[in-house]
Amino acid sequence: MNRQQAEIQLKKLFGFERFHDLQWNVIEKLLAGKRILFIEKTGFGKSLCYQFTASQLEGVTIVFSPLIALMRDQVRSLQHKGIRAATINSNYNDDENKATIEKALKNQLDILYIAPERMENATWISSARTMKIAMVVIDEAHCISVWGQSFRPNYRRIVNLVRLLPKNFPVLATTATATPRVQTDIIEQVGSDVIIIRGQLVRPNIRLFVVIVQSEDEKFLWIAEYLPKLKKPGIIYTGTQANTQIFSNWLQFLNFNSTAYNGRLDAETRKLIEENFLNNKYDCVVSTNALGMGIDKPDIRFIIHTQVPQSLIHYYQEIGRAGRDGEESFAILLYNPKEDDELPKAFIEGAKPSIDKYERVIEITKKKLMGRNEIIKTANLKQHEADVILADLIDQNIINKHEFSKAKKYFYNPEAPPLDVSKFEMLRDIQFKEFEKMQEYIHISSCRMKYLCNYLGDESHEVCGGCDNDIRQKIQVPASEAMRKQLQKFRETFFPTLEVATQKSNLITGVAASYYGFSNVGAAIHRSKYENGGDFPDWLIELTVKAFRKHYKNKRFDLILYVPPTESGDLVKHFAGKISRELNIPISHNLVKNGKTSPQKIFQSSIAKKDNVKGKFFYLRPQEIAGKHILLIDDIFDSGCTIKEIGQYLTTIGAASIAPLVIAKTVGGDI
Repeated sequence: MNRQQAEIQLKKLFGFERFHDLQWNVIEKLLAGKRILFIEKTGFGKSLCYQFTASQLEGVTIVFSPLIALMRDQVRSLQHKGIRAATINSNYNDDENKATIEKALKNQLDILYIAPERMENATWISSARTMKIAMVVIDEAHCISVWGQSFRPNYRRIVNLVRLLPKNFPVLATTATATPRVQTDIIEQVGSDVIIIRGQLVRPNIRLFVVIVQSEDEKFLWIAEYLPKLKKPGIIYTGTQANTQIFSNWLQFLNFNSTAYNGRLDAETRKLIEENFLNNKYDCVVSTNALGMGIDKPDIRFIIHTQVPQSLIHYYQEIGRAGRDGEESFAILLYNPKEDDELPKAFIEGAKPSIDKYERVIEITKKKLMGRNEIIKTANLKQHEADVILADLIDQNIINKHEFSKAKKYFYNPEAPPLDVSKFEMLRDIQFKEFEKMQEYIHISSCRMKYLCNYLGDESHEVCGGCDNDIRQKIQVPASEAMRKQLQKFRETFFPTLEVATQKSNLITGVAASYYGFSNVGAAIHRSKYENGGDFPDWLIELTVKAFRKHYKNKRFDLILYVPPTESGDLVKHFAGKISRELNIPISHNLVKNGKTSPQKIFQSSIAKKDNVKGKFFYLRPQEIAGKHILLIDDIFDSGCTIKEIGQYLTTIGAASIAPLVIAKTVGGDI
């Protein structure tokens, strides 16, 4: 197929008149069975290279992609064009995923998107051996590299498949953020015969600004002042899940159509937000980096960071969501030099599990075969820590993995070499150096886009001509007294929601009076619980009642229950009693524990927390609950496991609805 013939097909399938020269260069080589590493800017059209090639090959193209949102978006788009595309991921049940695999085995698919974690799935592995695979694509290939900022252990397993493929088999690895070190690592993984095709990373339509603020309040004030002046829609990135809700509610307070998006939302909620955003139903989505690579919306007009990212790699990926249609867009970083460096440093430190956690896993796997969840509970690990440790120990041949039907068991290798954590130590040092480059970017006086692209290996001498340094235009933070009063009013009336609704129970979305660290609420709770400070103070009663009335408005409740204590005595009981009197809702003391539980705060993972409270609650007179609308009170909401367990139990004995009301919400649980 020559270029002219290909562009006829391109027009027919995708509606485009012609390829970019670099696109055709990639496609031509893929059709000839070459292995390609394609490094090009976000929004260029890297996906079209493999999508078009897949439409011309016999068999199914397997695309490994890191984010479910991105896969879902691309599958939807391809299906509209008549290309047979599907995805396998954790949002679908086993039967749905099996049905998709069957289609691939019967040559009824052109493109199959899968998450890299699928390489651990026995059904997929056995199916892949007999599947007629036409091409393998590794999207966001920097995830292959242990030196890449988005490293995912399961991404390394893709390489096992690639190494089994014949030399003349087309393989495409794509990324926009391959530093020279990452590029070298990708080549080592995919094969030395890889052809590198690199484009220019400069995005001249994105205007880069850095705004120095002196307090967190100034971030809120800047957004209030400048967001009305920016074209919509846009994304505001925050560093924590709590801040997605705080900033989103601030925007709603200012009458912007906004919502919060983060990894703790359930899959259906995230899907709905993505679809609404794509359909222009929001002015702005406030998100953690969970939305980083997962949205392909051409007309995003601004990206605002309220927290400095860990690296320029992260930053380039995230601002790359903007202006994919080529129109002018803004990328603005709000930076507080007094506070903003601490969070990314903490993330870097926390990315590597400690040596003692490695040793715990080694010791427990010496004793018997253990599954992942059992290892998490026994070793008291966070889920992402367990995944990193298990992947690393397998790579080092210290433990082995055995599959029993659907279950995976891990066991110690008696001939294991000594534990080597030098790579992680080296990685941490590299990440701190990369964060220093991020800080350097903030303070440079030269072209920001040029600095950014040069760091990522694009030695182009172009300047963007539109960043704050090029045009010598700095944005100042307004100091309107009226807006400061608005911010104070917001803080007094902002109440975090509790997303606890599930299909297994009649729980509804609840509310907290505050975030634990957002005000002096956390300190007051701590004094009462851990410093013999007596009952929770009356002002917490007033604040909680205010949160109740704002959130639940005219909703009717029949009964107040409270979470039985683990170690705080009658604090919650007395608190719930005062709430009962204030709201004139009867209270019951019949919800009790029928077994011993440990304080939830000692457990690292939600798996262990769920196990700690499972089946541990009992209502002494269950007939009282049938048809009742319950207000369930607790002091602190962390992972939500306790409230969800009680909600499921009360549902089984007939409760019509269970509405949580707590004093404070923490970030807590697995990120």
